[in-house]
Amino acid sequence: MQKLLASTAFAAGLYAFAGAAQADCGSISIAEMNWASAGVAANVDKIILEEGYGCTVELVTGDTMPTFTSMNEKAQPDMAPEFWVNAVRTPLDAAVKEGRLIEAAEILADGAVEGWWIPKFLADAHPDIKTVQQALAHPELFPAPEDPSKAAVTNCPSGWNCQVSTANLYKALGAKDKGFELVDTGSAAGLDGSIANAFEKKTGWLGYYWAPTAILGKYEMVKLSFDAPHDKADWDACTAVPDCANPKVNSYPTSEAFTVVTKEFADKAGVAMDYIKARKWTNATVNSVLAWQTDNQGTNEDAAKHFLETMPEVWEKWVAPDVAEKVKASL
Repeated sequence: MQKLLASTAFAAGLYAFAGAAQADCGSISIAEMNWASAGVAANVDKIILEEGYGCTVELVTGDTMPTFTSMNEKAQPDMAPEFWVNAVRTPLDAAVKEGRLIEAAEILADGAVEGWWIPKFLADAHPDIKTVQQALAHPELFPAPEDPSKAAVTNCPSGWNCQVSTANLYKALGAKDKGFELVDTGSAAGLDGSIANAFEKKTGWLGYYWAPTAILGKYEMVKLSFDAPHDKADWDACTAVPDCANPKVNSYPTSEAFTVVTKEFADKAGVAMDYIKARKWTNATVNSVLAWQTDNQGTNEDAAKHFLETMPEVWEKWVAPDVAEKVKASL
């Protein structure tokens, strides 16, 4: 009860402050990163901050390293809504310690997820398969697309970091000796198409994928356990190193996705920072929004509006009631 009262009092104070500070929101520059979930998040922020709080928001094209460098060296843009911080962990830690950048809030409540997956319809039909090792014991369930007499583990396209980790785990698990070949899908479209094809034909599929993504919003998949903890030291020294001589079975890390802001912005942002600290969503929510975007060939702005129109139970918790009404009225 004490926690509930404290939470209620905090929310009331936050909402009261938000109402008083709306007029002072000012101008904000937001990085619209070049992957779908981050691009949609930037547009959600733009709509809520402009329509709900009266801010003036400019979206600027972004990508991991260029955006980090610009924020770190020039304090622009003001914020990156979805930043996969593990990719820049060392320089980001230094920038935070030296007072240039701030990890404001974890936007993905359950983290960004990587691993090996199978279709849910297959998991339901074979409830004994819960680990990668158990899946590899049944090559007959995972036919290779080019030669159904063989089994397949589907890998990422060449050039992706996950291609290296998947190849090393394939080797560590002895998958070749169990009758599996490692299939390079050639492109992101090829990887997605292999999953779509498996669902269309109701055939087995085993391979690498990640969330949040449109594919996992459209197709129900189950992530398998590697039956081993994540060993960061071994991951960095071997699992993530091309052609590691003696890889061991290892679990993928859960990647952290934070909203990163400049210290300069945080010091003056007021209500915008309060909103940023309050808002987060789950992989399931983002997967669903991205699936809608793909099916409807929507822009990031279209997907953001779809989210705001159809999932008020998620985002209304981030803002005061009067702000929510303003946002709804603008849609």
